Amino acid sequence: MRIHIALPDALIAELDQRAGARRRSAFISELIRRGLEDERRWDDIEAALAQLPDTGHDWDDDPAEWVRQQRRGDSRRTG
Repeated sequence: MRIHIALPDALIAELDQRAGARRRSAFISELIRRGLEDERRWDDIEAALAQLPDTGHDWDDDPAEWVRQQRRGDSRRTG
């Protein structure tokens, strides 16, 4: 599908310098895809806010110790 967008000359010059005049569409498509992924992630984060109850967690008594235990149990951790 084709769309028409207007961009300032300075932005087009920087785009051409970065991607090349023959690769504008692919570069813009990739940037839009990444931007939309970021927006979806932020939507998920915002939807999750305040979903966790204030109490009743394993870390309530001593958060630092809970973190240490989590790190010790991480099999990917080296050293």
